[in-house]
Amino acid sequence: MQRTEKVLQLRGLQGRSVRIVREHYLRPDVPCRSALCQAACPRDGKLLSDDVTHYVVPDWKIVQDYLEILEFSELKGIIFMQTACQAVQHQRGRRQYNKLRNLVKDARHDCILFANEFQQYCYLPRERGESMEKWQTRSIYNAAVWYYNHCLGQLPVVMVTEDEDAIREYGGETEGVFVISFKNYLDNFWPDLKAVHELCDSILQSRRERECESQENNGKEYPEHLPMEVLEAGIKSGRYIQGVLNVNKHRAQMEAFVRLQGASGKETDLQSDILIHGTKARNRAIHGDVVAVELLLQHEWKGRTASLCENDTEEKAPGDTSSEPMPTGRVVGIIQKNWRDYVVTFPSKEESQSQGKNAQKILVTPWDYRIPKIRISTQQAEALQDCRVIVRIDSWESTSVYPNGHFVRVLGRIGDLEGETAVILVENSISVAPFSEAQMCEMPSSTSENPWKVNPEEELKRIDLRNTHLVFSIDPEGCEDVDDALSIRTLANGNLELGVHIADVTHFVAVNSYTDIEARARATTYYLADRRYDMLPSILSADLCSLLSRVERYAVSVMWELDKNSYEILRVWYNRTIIQSSYKLVYEVAQGLLDGDLSVVDDILELKELDERTRQQKLEELVWAIGKLTDIARRVRAKRDRCGALELEGVEIRVQLDDKKNIHDLIPKQPLEVHETVAECMILANHWVAKMIWENFPHHTLLRQHPPPRQEFFSELRECASAKGFSIDTRSNKALADSLSKADDPLDPTVNKLLRSMATQAMSNALYFSTGSCPEEEFHHYGLALDKYTHFTSPIRRYADIVVHRLLMAATLKDTKVDVTVNLFSNKDLEELCRHINNRNRVRWMTVMSSDVFEQHLVQWALILIGSLWVLQ
Repeated sequence: MQRTEKVLQLRGLQGRSVRIVREHYLRPDVPCRSALCQAACPRDGKLLSDDVTHYVVPDWKIVQDYLEILEFSELKGIIFMQTACQAVQHQRGRRQYNKLRNLVKDARHDCILFANEFQQYCYLPRERGESMEKWQTRSIYNAAVWYYNHCLGQLPVVMVTEDEDAIREYGGETEGVFVISFKNYLDNFWPDLKAVHELCDSILQSRRERECESQENNGKEYPEHLPMEVLEAGIKSGRYIQGVLNVNKHRAQMEAFVRLQGASGKETDLQSDILIHGTKARNRAIHGDVVAVELLLQHEWKGRTASLCENDTEEKAPGDTSSEPMPTGRVVGIIQKNWRDYVVTFPSKEESQSQGKNAQKILVTPWDYRIPKIRISTQQAEALQDCRVIVRIDSWESTSVYPNGHFVRVLGRIGDLEGETAVILVENSISVAPFSEAQMCEMPSSTSENPWKVNPEEELKRIDLRNTHLVFSIDPEGCEDVDDALSIRTLANGNLELGVHIADVTHFVAVNSYTDIEARARATTYYLADRRYDMLPSILSADLCSLLSRVERYAVSVMWELDKNSYEILRVWYNRTIIQSSYKLVYEVAQGLLDGDLSVVDDILELKELDERTRQQKLEELVWAIGKLTDIARRVRAKRDRCGALELEGVEIRVQLDDKKNIHDLIPKQPLEVHETVAECMILANHWVAKMIWENFPHHTLLRQHPPPRQEFFSELRECASAKGFSIDTRSNKALADSLSKADDPLDPTVNKLLRSMATQAMSNALYFSTGSCPEEEFHHYGLALDKYTHFTSPIRRYADIVVHRLLMAATLKDTKVDVTVNLFSNKDLEELCRHINNRNRVRWMTVMSSDVFEQHLVQWALILIGSLWVLQ
């Protein structure tokens, strides 16, 4: 390994020059990831295929501007250089960079990332006076030459760029390495890909328009914005404030807020968001942009209701705190754009004609109404009428109130079921592609002729519960991914043993395998009204990892010994087990058994084939087990209630579809005590696992926190309760729980339900976090009244649970000679993963429905709400 140094001269805030030296290490064994490699490069992980005619290396500018073209699966043999990827990260922001990273990781695309800046013979230091752009192009070309020679010239390497100087300088320099423009590359190598050529032409036209606009504005993209160096200096000095623009969903035309981001050079006393009143004050910033804001004078600050109209002298109702002036400002520059692929509605024939018969461009309306209308050029206007299409914003002319964009692809017609489903998926970046061949090759084999069986060697490593424990599951009707089961039995000393058994997904999903990387990217299983998109292949989610009855399965079990009278926990152990579930019950049947209604016995398939005597014996055992579990759950819940656990109101609905997959009815789920029984057992397991993994890995454990809600969010709750003569104390979760219990009107029981529902709306969302990035006093879960909590019980449909399973197994092996930390995330990596999972979970529970589709296809009702309380747990 060779050590070099990068020397930077930076100027401090007081004008003094600071010399910073950064270490940079080079090594000769950076893997090339080519299937044709005849050197000693490692061949593990993703490799470029060997059935291509050439390799293509895009320049940094090509990766920035044409990434959506490089995403076409027809384009193969793409080598993304590290230099180009870093340029995307620095100049296009994290959203575009993450899109590039996901493309490189995707096994369905024939492309790889080559770390050229760490390869000893590829790295080129930047020369004195050389621009960053020239150095990036020179580095990428040098890496392309090295790659060609490394592969012994078996395939030509084509570097594509838009830099005319580079084409002239490097075009004929090295035999076997060609340097051409991207347009020429597509024309010569992919002439039959019509969609690619149309998209390329659209991007080129948009770029020419943007360059002309920039020239007219003397190099500034928007004349009303301040230069970037002025913005940066202003943010450091505290004159301007940096934050993310969030457009109000309900007042998109008049109101937006800037949420503070990062720290400025000068401390600010602002504790709230900054109000941006009206669209003009946004200065071409759109929802999600990182912007710089200049505060108005305090006497110009406005209340939120003032943004509904231009009349600043409106009367304010007594006690109306919503009209209290709040910090108000205007956008003076955009630090980082949030431009991405937007789903838009193409206008109808009548709407197109109203824009002008000779109009060269057409206004399309984004599906997300927080985004302004976008003007695009297309030759397919007539064919795209009344369609949902994807467009991308390219520029924003100073003479127009609308940004310019280009057409990418069609999703479907308005009102079409599959098209509208595609809209939901695209808007929320949900991956629905089938699992790749590489991922399926990692799956174990299981067929009707040769079903999967327990491995004898694995059997010796696990605790066998198949013949000693009555294990059963309780789930909704039709559930296929059964990832949790329960057991209860009496021990020889008279005490009870409670068991929670969770599918051992990590046995089948190895760390950093193709399946693991895909599951990490998806983060969760997405449920729509008429379908679901699994995080794991169905052979795992619906078969080998599903704890179905009468089949042997691997599990991770948490077992407690409980005092036979008080149910106090005496000891707890964690281990990998083998189980065989005896019953797959649905909630209604379990509740019937709990209530003594034996008419539900006919719905228990596992009892039907037994003789009367055996059936009666088995039934008595099952009824005892459900009753005892319920008694324990009541005691556990009472203990949490004494600590301030909240009982909030949430409605879970089941969608009933007709033959055409339209919604026939929405059926609210009836609350049953057995729901609480199962939930308490899962909460208990999550709590004890959280304590176990934190004790063993205090600096890089994945936990789940529920921050206390902001007091101002309770204002409507307090006002409504006061109107009915009740007082709600919101100073702590215990005070809130007690006052909600007292706010009970015997003549109108819906009052308490309404107040609990309003309390739910005031809550913060629970979030995953890494313990190394948060002080221990902030670990607390407000809603559940627990000091430590995590998610362990659903590894089939949540990647967070897979991480926790690995932590738990590492914790149980910590006293052995095995290196348990090798497959665990560091605090930094875990913190980044938690942000990704939190974002994916927000998408999962987001209601993403437009009114016109709601009227036509109620089945497109968002990612269906399976219960708002999940986000609090």
